[in-house]
Formats: sequence, structure tokens, C-alpha cells
Amino acid sequence: MTKKQTKILLIDDHKLFREGVKRILEFEPSFEVVAEGDDGYVAANLVKEYNPDVVLMDINMPQLNGVQATADLIKQFPDLKVIILSIHDDESYVTHALKTGAQGYLLKEMDSDSLIEAIKVVREGGSYLHPKVTHNLVKEYRRLAGESVPASTGVAEPSISYHKPLHLLTSRECEVLQLLADGKSNRAVAETLYISEKTVKNHVS
Repeated sequence: MTKKQTKILLIDDHKLFREGVKRILEFEPSFEVVAEGDDGYVAANLVKEYNPDVVLMDINMPQLNGVQATADLIKQFPDLKVIILSIHDDESYVTHALKTGAQGYLLKEMDSDSLIEAIKVVREGGSYLHPKVTHNLVKEYRRLAGESVPASTGVAEPSISYHKPLHLLTSRECEVLQLLADGKSNRAVAETLYISEKTVKNHVS
């Protein structure tokens, strides 16, 4: 049985970068770049026309940025898979992008193997973060978790500020995030925590 083609939509305002990504994806027989655009405003129309499985979305574009474009797309097409492409590895960019519904976040310094793997993982319903991004998320979580409680109050207060995105993570999600940052696969994380691989994927999402 022939494996189903993964249809990919590429949105990026730099034509040279788009051409480079397309050349990389052409080496993967199961991938097909069905369309491309240079701004977030065109994304919805291209999704309607070409029905892609995965959208590669640049985060910085002159008119409608990738984060807002992703939020708009997910509202219209809840099952659509979006991977953000960015030069920013700061956790605030990452958490903002993931809140919109993006399933992946890749830095543009990625190698071709990481790009191909990310598309395959996201296509199957998983999530994929660039290793450097995962490391920074864990580093920020540790910093927040280590904040001291003010001595002047007699009541114990949470050490993590409520306005910080990582406060939304449960203790189990933090365990999963730490293991992923250590380089473990979803399966290895499942074995370590004695939970199913599906549960791990749910936590990652």
C-alpha cells in the first residue's frame, strides 16, 4: 500500500528561504509542497484551496505575523497542523505561539533532518520543539521555580508568578518537559514515568 503524501503549505516572506526549504522537502518522497505564500493574510485562502496537512509558518512577516495567522487558521480549521518557523528562541515567543494552537516550533538554524522529522511527528498528531527551545523553556521554569518567597509575609506564597506562562504547567507536564530536554523520545519518557506513549503526547500537546 502506497503511503499517503503529506501536503505542505509554506508561508514565509523571504523567497530565498522558501526556495531552500522546498529543495530540502523535495528529497522526501512522501512530502509535497502544494502551495506557498509570503504573508499570513493569504494563508487561509491557500488552506481552503489546497487542503494541506501541515503548514510551515514564518513568525515574522510584514503585514500579518505568523502567530496571529496561526490563531486565525486554527479557529477556522481546528484539525490543521501548524509548525512555526522562527529566529527567536525566547520562551515568551514559544509559549505565545503554542497557545495559538501550533503543534511545532522550529528555529531557522535547524538542519534538514530536524525539519523532516518535525513534519512527520506533527503530521501524526505529535508535537515538536527545537531542542534549543526546549532547553530554554526548562531553564526558565527552573528560574521561576527557584524564586524565593518573601520573608516579610507570614503566609507561604507560590514561588511561580501567576502571570508567567509556565505556571500553567502541571507537575507531570514539567516532568515530561524535563525528560524531553534531556533528549529522551516520547517512548523513553513513557517508560521512565510508567505511562502510555499516548499520554506523553497529550502532555506535550
